[in-house]
Amino acid sequence: MLSIPIEDLIFVLCTLVGGGLLLITVLVDDILGGLLDALHIGFDIGGVSLMPLLLGFVSMFGVGGLFATQLLDLHAGPASLVGVVGGLLGVGIVFVMFSALRTSEGANPFSTASLVGRPASVAVSIPAGRFGSVLVKAEGQTHEFSATAAVDVPFGTQVTVTGTAGTGLIVAPLESSPAAPPAAPPASATPTDPAAEPTSGDEPAGSSSTSGTAGPGGTPGA
Repeated sequence: MLSIPIEDLIFVLCTLVGGGLLLITVLVDDILGGLLDALHIGFDIGGVSLMPLLLGFVSMFGVGGLFATQLLDLHAGPASLVGVVGGLLGVGIVFVMFSALRTSEGANPFSTASLVGRPASVAVSIPAGRFGSVLVKAEGQTHEFSATAAVDVPFGTQVTVTGTAGTGLIVAPLESSPAAPPAAPPASATPTDPAAEPTSGDEPAGSSSTSGTAGPGGTPGA
């Protein structure tokens, strides 16, 4: 009959249960941590939730205990102390691993709703009421989105995003301000010919009368 010391059985169970749950937490999600949060007893350490750290301690406690009993020939209390050291080492490993995973997570992707109001350029002509595509710059990169408009918008037209339509955009051509009418030239005074203006010493032609000399009859000449 196979006989397993109780201390080895405890260490094996800690290794299997703690390691298995920790693997699930890494691959799927921190489900157990979510349960603790629902019970309002969860907290995190440096951005890492408590549950992965506990699972890391339990699994490495089992590994350390088995190391003590099988290789160092320690039992009971001494083996448990080695298991505690292994558990603390496991907490450190899990903390570093989850911190690295948290850091590597990218920022939340932008949504199409956040593009409303931004300028864009038509990449594929947009027939009125149908879809083409536009190029929009966001997050430091140029992205292409399907887009529709109320009017025909030819290729290369600069447009503004006015709304969203599912995963696409609604755009409208940029309204160019009307050109100001050219300013009228300043009115200039009509030049006059000084020679044509009569002077104070001149009299208009035909208005001057010459004094006739008296005729023999004493009548002035016509």
